Amino acid sequence: MMILGLVRWMQPVHGYDVRRELLSWSADKWANVQPGSIYHALRKLAEEGLLRAVATEQVGARPARTTYEVTPKGEDEFETLLRNLWWNLSEPPDPFTAAFSFLPAMPRTEAAAALRNRANLLRANVASTRASLESDWVRNAKPVHVTWMMELWAARAEAEIGWCERIAERVESGVSYLPAELESADGWPGWRDGEERPAANA
Repeated sequence: MMILGLVRWMQPVHGYDVRRELLSWSADKWANVQPGSIYHALRKLAEEGLLRAVATEQVGARPARTTYEVTPKGEDEFETLLRNLWWNLSEPPDPFTAAFSFLPAMPRTEAAAALRNRANLLRANVASTRASLESDWVRNAKPVHVTWMMELWAARAEAEIGWCERIAERVESGVSYLPAELESADGWPGWRDGEERPAANA
């Protein structure tokens, strides 16, 4: 959606300017749009009939640049994607959630320390975000909704900071990772104490 939307906004436009704009938004960090994939995505969108190439030009020895604009089909697709993301809730993949699923594989002391370290990293990110919100760069050079989005990031991080600290305390307290009825049940030997386990023989 990001690439389609930017072409729609800036058209006619070539891939270099789309890439530059996305990087100025730091979209590679929060929208899962990688700079190296942009030209491929533009070609794919054109193959699907969502974009059309309106010109190809070459200046000197530089690579040829193709200029794109959105087709009527692309307009419809953008509107559909945009409203789907506005009106529906979707959870982005989070590698930390995958790691946290194996909490009992970590020694309790290390798990608690890692959670507190995560909280400190998040605090640093919040401080950086808050500083950006107060800067002239954001106040005078960015649309106001950009500041609202940054406020959302900070609020989410602050909520996670509190969660990390609460869970670190629970882990350190020795609370069981299993409900009482599963403590003696078969099939849960690796989920009981979170202590160091001997390495398996090679």
